[in-house]
Amino acid sequence: MAQTKKTNGKNVKTKKRVSRNISNGQVHIKTSFNNTIVSFTDCDGNVLSWCSSGKLGLKGSKKSTPFAAQSCVEDAAKVAKEHGIQNVEVFVKGPGSGRELAIRSLQNCELNVTLIKDVSPIAHNGCRPPKTRRI
Repeated sequence: MAQTKKTNGKNVKTKKRVSRNISNGQVHIKTSFNNTIVSFTDCDGNVLSWCSSGKLGLKGSKKSTPFAAQSCVEDAAKVAKEHGIQNVEVFVKGPGSGRELAIRSLQNCELNVTLIKDVSPIAHNGCRPPKTRRI
């Protein structure tokens, strides 16, 4: 059932958040040099909650800090716990600075971490080297 909410004198329909009882889930943490994105999904890959450091209002170089990663995990975990998540598998991608602190803050949010896997893309052969220098 859709709910109606008044904004600027107009009735706008909003979707009702459905709480599901999901005990096992996955956490995908993408840390880059510029941003941190955290997504809580069920085992099929359907997103339950997400957060990024830009969503929290951080700008510029503050988005890539370990504090931003910790805050993102805590914000997304709060919504995911409403769906009943208790056990999570963690998939970490990227070279950012908030990787370890994000995993540590998952355990502080009273979630059982059953698996930690690094899924960063690795080049098999790499870039072509520059030509040799001739003098």
